[in-house]
Amino acid sequence: MAEHRLLVSLAARIVPASAALDGAGRAEMLALIDDTVASRAPAMRRQFHAFLALLRWSPVLRYLRPIDRLDGSRQDAVLRWFQTHPLQLIRGGLWGVRTIVLLGVYGRPDAGSSIAYTPSRNGNAVLHARARR
Repeated sequence: MAEHRLLVSLAARIVPASAALDGAGRAEMLALIDDTVASRAPAMRRQFHAFLALLRWSPVLRYLRPIDRLDGSRQDAVLRWFQTHPLQLIRGGLWGVRTIVLLGVYGRPDAGSSIAYTPSRNGNAVLHARARR
């Protein structure tokens, strides 16, 4: 699916370590993204997919290829253009896509150990104990 290829490509630029994900890791990432987008209101889903299409196809005007078919330096240039665009709507769209990609990469069960995140399983109990003091 072209949208999944685009998301994998964007993930590699946004979180370089995600390029090392194996097939199962990529599948988990894409499933998290798909589930998150599917749980949103229909209007928000349409906006997300429309912005991904804009992000994918706008580089054709300059590079004659969609963003997921460009080399890394050109992908970075396109993403910088979106990130610094004068219209807040465009910048906000990129931040939304970036947030969803970060959720997909770091929301996987195995991702916590890769960034040395070790949550306390009884964190709320500790918080409540501190609040009573």
